[in-house]
Amino acid sequence: MNRIDKLFRQKTGNILSVYFTAGYPKLDSTVGIIKALENAGADMIEIGIPFSDPMADGPVIQRSNERALKNGMTLNLLFDQLNNIRDEVKIPLLLMGYLNPVIQFGVENFCLKCSETGIDGIIIPDLPPLIYSEQYFSVFNHYDLYNILLVSPQSSDERIFAIDKISRGFIYIVSSSSITGTKDKFTDTQISYFRRIQEMNLKNPGLIGFGISNRETFVVAGQYSRGGIIGSAFVKVIGQEGNLNENVSQFISNLKEK
Repeated sequence: MNRIDKLFRQKTGNILSVYFTAGYPKLDSTVGIIKALENAGADMIEIGIPFSDPMADGPVIQRSNERALKNGMTLNLLFDQLNNIRDEVKIPLLLMGYLNPVIQFGVENFCLKCSETGIDGIIIPDLPPLIYSEQYFSVFNHYDLYNILLVSPQSSDERIFAIDKISRGFIYIVSSSSITGTKDKFTDTQISYFRRIQEMNLKNPGLIGFGISNRETFVVAGQYSRGGIIGSAFVKVIGQEGNLNENVSQFISNLKEK
């Protein structure tokens, strides 16, 4: 069973998925951050593939991409760094990035390396669902690699149902049409959107991402979906001075404290 499915079967709510950029803040930071996140209580991890034009991302993640690329991070190097990750890390791991590097790497070769490495899913925001279903679904399916699709406030009910039909694992519910970044709270309009999706009773569970930065927004995400995805707020944390493990542990603890 794919580890993503296993997680959603074992945990019914308040699932915490955390994003960070591979190769940031240092080239060799990636594996240590993954281990620190699992030890701190994260349920799932999204490892960002650095790209020179991360168009869906805000300034915090853009800067982390720039730093990672300057540090020398590449997709080949990332797979090398993750080569033995499953000897120690048990929670689901996803790669998140843009289509261009995957095409350059070769889609089938990419899926093969993900399978060999123990990657459970991939999030490619600029891969249209129709193109995925027509051209890439079979190869992703062959390697048991889940392509996580996104919906937004502008997505029609028809489109959301279509995405749900071809999805595996979970659906990424983008909280707003803006780029990634931290927000203190959700607006009434966003809450109405979350409620609309919740009432559609989709076959796949959902996680809310974009704009989750603190305990309050994480709790609200958990009220309208199976949990939340944190990105920019965590990237800020790993870029701070101090002990990395302690910083990660404190950040996760503050999110999940009751």
